[in-house]
Amino acid sequence: MKKKMNLWLVLAGYVLVTGCQPTSPTQAEEPTGETLPEITADNHDTLMDQWVGTSSYNIKTLGILVYDGVNDLDLMGPKYVLGQLWGVQTQLIALEPGNITTVMGTEIVPNTVIDSVDQVDLLVIPGGFRGTILGAYDDRLLSWIRKIDKTTTFTASVCTGGWILAATGLLEGKKATTNWYRAEEMLAKYGANFQNERFVQDGKYWTSAGVTAGMDMSLAIMKEVRGEDYTQAVMLDMEYDPAPPVAGGSPETTKPDVYQMMLAMYDMGVQPLMDSLENKTPN
Repeated sequence: MKKKMNLWLVLAGYVLVTGCQPTSPTQAEEPTGETLPEITADNHDTLMDQWVGTSSYNIKTLGILVYDGVNDLDLMGPKYVLGQLWGVQTQLIALEPGNITTVMGTEIVPNTVIDSVDQVDLLVIPGGFRGTILGAYDDRLLSWIRKIDKTTTFTASVCTGGWILAATGLLEGKKATTNWYRAEEMLAKYGANFQNERFVQDGKYWTSAGVTAGMDMSLAIMKEVRGEDYTQAVMLDMEYDPAPPVAGGSPETTKPDVYQMMLAMYDMGVQPLMDSLENKTPN
């Protein structure tokens, strides 16, 4: 909370320094202690109102689905980015009471369970592995998502979370993306039109490709809700300027032998579980 407040204090100073006028990267100068105005308890709210402005979207509640086996970054990337929407309250929503364990073994304490949540403004469905596949065949979960979606401003998925969202039928006939693994096949199964993009918006529905793409999608949602300057401030807070040391990260940029190895590994893990669920046999 202290870190976030410090960020907003700096932004408020930026308002007075720039007069809210855009500056190009070559014109912008790093603010110094001498150029920043004194921020007080009396003027803080006024300055923040000037900088934050108004939004055409009233996003006050963010709900992120969590479950055993959820991917850590699918969850935490959007939570960090979208949790900085002005005035938003974030809830981690589990299927059942109790802590959940991510795919990397991190224990997460949810805020609530699906049976206790009737409405959120922004719903995010992260992906994972086994828990995600089970979720795509869980009628209770799919019914809850459909109910929540009736009143959301935006409904979003990250990575294989798109499989769960698509399984609800909400993406039928819509453009969408998901994790690279047999992406077109997975979405076509539910009538969605796969787009080979980092993230896709089709109306109120936002979907992202795998894992890290969830942060890009979240920043795009941030821009949609609060504008470019606000989004850039959040990016600076994150120091979000990716520069991977090697080429890769997508089927198109990965060496063919590496891609084939990963595809075979995913097949061995995913296909038997999906087959068992399709055939409705114990697994």
